[in-house]
Amino acid sequence: MPTIGNLVLTLADWAKRLDPSGKTSAIVELLSQTNEILTDMLLKEGNLPTGERTTVRTGLPTVGFRMLNTGSPRSKSTTAQIDVHCAILEGRSEVDKDEADLNGNTAAYRLSESQAFLESMNQAMADTLFYGNAALNPERFTGIAPQYNSLSGAVGGNVLSAGGTANLTSVYLVVWGANTVFGVFPKGSKAGLVHEDLGVGDAFDASGNRFRAYMDRYQWKNGLAIKDWRYIVRIANINTAHLVALSDTQAVTAATFLPKLMARAIDRVPSLNMGKMVFYANRTVMSHLRVAAMEKAVNVLSVQEGLTQFGDRIQAGLKFLGVPVRCCDRIVNTETQVT
Repeated sequence: MPTIGNLVLTLADWAKRLDPSGKTSAIVELLSQTNEILTDMLLKEGNLPTGERTTVRTGLPTVGFRMLNTGSPRSKSTTAQIDVHCAILEGRSEVDKDEADLNGNTAAYRLSESQAFLESMNQAMADTLFYGNAALNPERFTGIAPQYNSLSGAVGGNVLSAGGTANLTSVYLVVWGANTVFGVFPKGSKAGLVHEDLGVGDAFDASGNRFRAYMDRYQWKNGLAIKDWRYIVRIANINTAHLVALSDTQAVTAATFLPKLMARAIDRVPSLNMGKMVFYANRTVMSHLRVAAMEKAVNVLSVQEGLTQFGDRIQAGLKFLGVPVRCCDRIVNTETQVT
């Protein structure tokens, strides 16, 4: 049975959050990550209580030339419907009331715990957007990688291989749009992460005994609708060990190799005007591309400097042929080889 310290905050946890003056400390979020896909993702209310039903064309009608006094055969197009189901990501916080009320810092103390829950929710959602697999975990929705996991087949043309066999990661190109790729939340529900303050109630310790606690619930209902599979391209099988241990000669070769695949990825997209096009890579690949841009090894890479319109410093600041390259720490360096 798990101990109470693994389920709720303890007095020791509370003490660790106090500065020398007895106030709640500003916590250094060593576990925080950058997952910019969450801010880029277009959100749309689904047309189903459980998600979104889309209709896609699967076949075109047959047409042909005819001579005078001859007819044309009848024909029609074919369509198919695809249901995308949303998943419910949820977390609950229970903080002993007497613990939180110590020194009168109740609001600040609860806020410090909320920040940790929000970060955990963000990481779990970003991870699912890339690697969620409803076939293996029915409570989740299916992300990008499991749907673009073969160099052949229906989507094989939109999966490019960098040729690696170990220490693998991917770069993902996504075109966000209402008719391409978007995040979906159930019909009649709220978009994004919802925080519900449940007030004070009875919580239970590991022995089933009650104590009064401040309670919070965090919930995020979301799914990924790939309405047109042609608007996602995966560059798979990138050996990250080769990127971080290069000689000068190897660096020039690698610096041009990955951007060539990125250029090919853009050409896989049928139209550049269907939505917002973004590359996603992890910090290892981002660092490699930034160095390549600084050394002018690839003149189609540019480093963007300065602040956003909201005054925030730009995190990645990279563009490839004008397409933003965003950082996502949830993209791992241990992906399975795509064949």
